[in-house]
Amino acid sequence: MQDFHFPDPKALNGAVSLSHLGIISAEGADAASFLHGQLSQDVTGQTSNQARLAAFCSAKGRMLASFIVVKPLPETLWLLTDGQVLPTALKRLSMFVMRAKARLSDAASVLSAVGLVGPAAGQWLGDSALADPWQASPHAASGGHVVRLPDVLGAPRWLWIGPVEAAQALVSALPALPLAYWQWLDVMSGVVRIEPATVDQFVPQMVNYELVGGVHFQKGCYPGQEIVARSQYRGTLKRRTFLLHGNAPIQAGQEVFSAADPGQPAGMVANAAAIPTLDGQASTAFSALVELKWQALENGWHLGSSEGPALALGTMPYEVPLGTSDD
Repeated sequence: MQDFHFPDPKALNGAVSLSHLGIISAEGADAASFLHGQLSQDVTGQTSNQARLAAFCSAKGRMLASFIVVKPLPETLWLLTDGQVLPTALKRLSMFVMRAKARLSDAASVLSAVGLVGPAAGQWLGDSALADPWQASPHAASGGHVVRLPDVLGAPRWLWIGPVEAAQALVSALPALPLAYWQWLDVMSGVVRIEPATVDQFVPQMVNYELVGGVHFQKGCYPGQEIVARSQYRGTLKRRTFLLHGNAPIQAGQEVFSAADPGQPAGMVANAAAIPTLDGQASTAFSALVELKWQALENGWHLGSSEGPALALGTMPYEVPLGTSDD
C-alpha cells in the first residue's frame, strides 16, 4: 500500500457553505425540556455559550440521527444534522411533542450553516473566534451564532449558523474553501455524523459518542437510554470507531472485513471523504471513520469483502479505550 500524503490543514483558510447539512429549529417554552427527554444530552442545562453533541436513538439504543445542539435564545434551539437524515428525524421527533409547548420545523428557508477554517476566518469572527471546543457565541455583526469546533491537526475550525442572506455574504467575504476539504476535516476530527446509510446501525458508544461529549449519563430517561447505559457499565461494548485510510473510494454504509475472520463483516463505514490532493487534482485516496470489532484491530482490514482494497489504520485525535478481552 502506498503512503498517504495529507495536505497541511493549517494551510487551509476560508469559508464554505455546508450544503450537505440541515437545521431543525425547536421553539417554545418547553422546547428544551422536550428535547431533553428525547436526546442523549443534557439540553435543559445547556446555555447560550455552549454547543453540545447529542444522539437521537431508537428504543433499541441505535442512533437515528446525530445533532450539534445550539441554543441562541432562551426558548430556541437549533439542531444541526445531516440534510438527508433531517426529514425523517424531524417527523419522528414531532410525533412525541404532543402537549408540550414546542414547535419543530425545518429551518432551511431561514437558516444556513457555514464552515470556517484558518486565520482569515478567525480575523473575520473577531471576538467570536472562540478558543475552546464547543464554546458558542453570538456574532452580532452578521446576526449569526458561532460554535468553536475541535481543531484538526492544528487547524482551527468554527461553525457559523445564521440567516440565509448573511451566510451568502459571509461565504463571499472569505477565501473559498472546497466542501470536499471540509468533509475530510470532519472525518479527521473523529466526530461521526449519522448519514442515511448508517441510520439505526450504531449504539452511541460504537461511534465513540461518549468520548466526544455526546452522551450525558446522569440526565435521566430518553429513548434507548437503558441500552446505552448497559453498554457503558456492563462491559458489553465490543466495537469502537477508528480512522482508516485506503487507496479506493469509500462511502458510508460499506462493510469492512478483517483478515482475522474473512467470512463475515467486521465493521461498517460511518463517514468517509477523499483526501485532498496537494495539487488540486482528483483524489484516489480516502479517509474514513469505521466502526470495528476492536479485538482484532491489528489484523488488517479490507473494504467490501475479504479480497477488497486494503485499509490502513490511522491515528484518532483522541484516545479510544478498548477494554479487555474478558469484557
